[in-house]
Amino acid sequence: MENKIYFDRSAKQFEAKKNLLAKIKTESKSIGYYNLPNQDISEILEFSKNFDESIENIVVLGIGGSSLGSKAIYEFLKPIKTPKRKLFFFESTDPLNIADTLKQLDIKKTHFLIISKSGGTVETISIFKYIYAPNPNKENYTFITDKGSNLDKFAEKLGSKRFYLPENVGGRFSVLSVVGLIPLALCGIDIKELLQGAKEVSNSFFTDGLLKDPLLDKAYYYANNHDVYNINCIFAYSETLKYFTEWYVQLWGESLGKNQRHASCNVGLTPIGLIGPKDQHSFLQLIMEGKRDKSVTFIKLAKFEHEMYVPPITLEHLEALDTLNNIAFHDLINMQCDSVIEALKNEKKIPLDEIVLPAVNASSIGALMYYYELLTSLTGELLDVNTYDQPGVEAGKIILKEKLETY
Repeated sequence: MENKIYFDRSAKQFEAKKNLLAKIKTESKSIGYYNLPNQDISEILEFSKNFDESIENIVVLGIGGSSLGSKAIYEFLKPIKTPKRKLFFFESTDPLNIADTLKQLDIKKTHFLIISKSGGTVETISIFKYIYAPNPNKENYTFITDKGSNLDKFAEKLGSKRFYLPENVGGRFSVLSVVGLIPLALCGIDIKELLQGAKEVSNSFFTDGLLKDPLLDKAYYYANNHDVYNINCIFAYSETLKYFTEWYVQLWGESLGKNQRHASCNVGLTPIGLIGPKDQHSFLQLIMEGKRDKSVTFIKLAKFEHEMYVPPITLEHLEALDTLNNIAFHDLINMQCDSVIEALKNEKKIPLDEIVLPAVNASSIGALMYYYELLTSLTGELLDVNTYDQPGVEAGKIILKEKLETY
């Protein structure tokens, strides 16, 4: 992948970037996600290789980081290669959603992955209870949890297969762990290639490669200007990246919206996910002429798998658009992206950058997700927040627990 920066990079930040890199290298020894590109995946590969061939559907019971990453990768790759199995997600206690999803499943041909660090996730366990009550067969379930957790104890007694979460890997940083790799492998996605993409970004960043400076520059700029540019937009020019933007919103919002560690300030950068060219007809107006409080990252594909062209025909009364004749759709969408970038450059005072993915493949999406995990860690360090906790979320969980006890 390639990252082009279009905002001014201060020459004074050399020492700050050097110090930031040193801190992140130290942090990488204790925070688990940094090392996931180099993990041993032999058990996962063996599990997927010997999996019951009669199973047609894989269902993930998890929420937030337990599902968004897998969905982002699955949906990115699905248009290019038909998955070996269909992947479904139960992420909400909305009864309409639960009923609608269950209608699409033949339980006899479905396997459920129950993902919860402790087994205390209300959404996950409530839906699991609903599915398990009429279907208590241990072969229908695989559990992904912490070793020794209450969910682990339940799964052991049930006799179902268990996988354990790696140490010090939070939910929103877990997509390249067993949380994401198991459902993706069962759907036939090349998880080796996925990790290879992430590994290339890791190597580029930690060994003075081409991505080191863009990552450091962006983190420094976002953190240094967070009072002015406190909204960070991704404008992705491919529908395949729709669920990636949802994953990014959780990663960015839950990691960076915090109280500072050494001050009493509340900080954060509000994430917004956009898809072009669709959102050119909605949100772009706000970026172009609205308040100058937004930075924008454009993501586009260098290569689309499908070669499709506008037919060379003339439509009566629409002759002005004969300029579209014979143009490839992949060229058209990237021309639309480039035109918006150029227009925003002319407006000035809008921080812009552009990420170019080489193709729709597992390596590209693995690289992109690891890139954003690194960027989140770098920005969090500069904002002086604990990037890996979520006390605001836990507060709501405590209140819900009290409500349930008195229901």
